[in-house]
Amino acid sequence: MKLPRDLDGKKLCGLLAKYGYAPTRKTGSHIRLTSSEQGVEHHITIPDHSPLKTGTVSSILGDVANYLKIEKKTLIKNLFEL
Repeated sequence: MKLPRDLDGKKLCGLLAKYGYAPTRKTGSHIRLTSSEQGVEHHITIPDHSPLKTGTVSSILGDVANYLKIEKKTLIKNLFEL
C-alpha cells in the first residue's frame, strides 16, 4: 500500500492517537509523542511539516509497528484505510 503524499505532521499525530500516542512536548518544529500501550513508554518525534516526506513517514511508521509488534503493512492499512 502506498503512503499518502499530502500528510502533515499534525494529521499523523492525530492518526497515531488511536494507538495511544499523545503529544508530550513540542520543540521548534517537532512534536514528541509518547505511548505506554505495551507497558513500556515509547517516544517518537514527528516533524511539524507540511507535507512530510514519504521516507520520513515510512521510518516513523516502521518504528511504531516495531513497538506495537505488528507488521508495518498492517499498521499502514489500519491508519490510511478509506
